[in-house]
Amino acid sequence: MRVALFVACVDDAMFPGTGRAVTSLLERLGHEVVFPAGQTCCGQLHWTTGYRREAAGLARRFTGVFADAGTIVTPSASCAAAVRSSYRSMARAADDPDLERAAAGLEVYELTEFLVDVLGVTDVGARFPHRVAYQPTCHASRALGVGDRPLRLLRAVKGLDLVELPAAGECCGFGGAFAVKNADVSVAMVADKVRHVRDTGADVLCALDNACLAHIGGALSRLRAGVRVAHLAEILASTGEGA
Repeated sequence: MRVALFVACVDDAMFPGTGRAVTSLLERLGHEVVFPAGQTCCGQLHWTTGYRREAAGLARRFTGVFADAGTIVTPSASCAAAVRSSYRSMARAADDPDLERAAAGLEVYELTEFLVDVLGVTDVGARFPHRVAYQPTCHASRALGVGDRPLRLLRAVKGLDLVELPAAGECCGFGGAFAVKNADVSVAMVADKVRHVRDTGADVLCALDNACLAHIGGALSRLRAGVRVAHLAEILASTGEGA
């Protein structure tokens, strides 16, 4: 299958290894991965902070770049949710029926949805000999409803010891602009999350959104907690002891 890779802004700028991991994983599974070079921000941040005109402009660009892409896969649950649900709202707010039709024609999957639902696989041939906890990020759980797909994939990884994260359903406090506008509340929320992560004894915390992992990972690093963060794609792409 030919797959178009959509890489979120934060991944492109700060976590390029995630996009490489998705490419490596899908190619290992026998699929062709292409990267439409004209892609930019999906407009999620602009939309959620009230910049509706700018958001619609970015949505028009996205739908144009990916118009003939076929199946689109992204390692960002929040961006997948934005394209699948917010684009319709952007189009209606901009009174742009062409954008609404273009958005409806896109086939966008978050990575775990694509692996489990489209390819029908949970064992991707990964090996990751570490104790791992999984944080279900808000957009992944509430906007996309990915459910237990990430856990099914993690349970099939050889050598991986999956441990349960207490209060996993609680937000980490990032929330994009929320962490800036409500810094004190955000810090209190991530402090709770870090405490729960440390209680698991995990070596690695994984999730489907690097922005949330950056928030939690920053707090873990400042406390020298000895826990690193990794996007789920990087775990699934791993095949050996060097992970």
